[in-house]
Amino acid sequence: MIIAGLGLRPYATPEALLALLAEAQRGLPPFTHLAVPEFRADAPAARQAAAALGLPLLVVPRAALEAAQPRCPTRSATALAATGLASVAEGCALAAAGGVLLRPRMAGEGVTCAVASGVAAAQAAGSAA
Repeated sequence: MIIAGLGLRPYATPEALLALLAEAQRGLPPFTHLAVPEFRADAPAARQAAAALGLPLLVVPRAALEAAQPRCPTRSATALAATGLASVAEGCALAAAGGVLLRPRMAGEGVTCAVASGVAAAQAAGSAA
C-alpha cells in the first residue's frame, strides 16, 4: 500500500491538495489511500480530493499519530502549537501504512503531504470514504 498522509488547515482547498498530491506522486508508485488525522476527518478538501482520485480516505486515530511521532523526520513548531503533534502528514502516512516513509513532508497552500509504504493501512486507520 502507498499512503499519502495529509495535514490540512481548516481553509484548505481541494485544488491546493490535488496540486500537492500530484507533486508528491512524481516518481512513486500510485497512491492506494489518502490518510487524515481524526481531527480533520470531515475536512471537505480531503473528502473531495479522495473522491476526485477515486481513493479511500483513512482516518488515523490520535493515539496512532502520537505513536508515530518518533519516526517522523520533520517537526513543525506551528503544527505542534496548533494540534499538539509536531508532524501531522508524516504521522498519518506512517501510522496508516505501518511501513517506511517514501517522501517526507511537502507543503502547499494550507496543506501538507507525506508518503509511506506498508501493509497495515486497514488495521491502523478506519475508512471514512
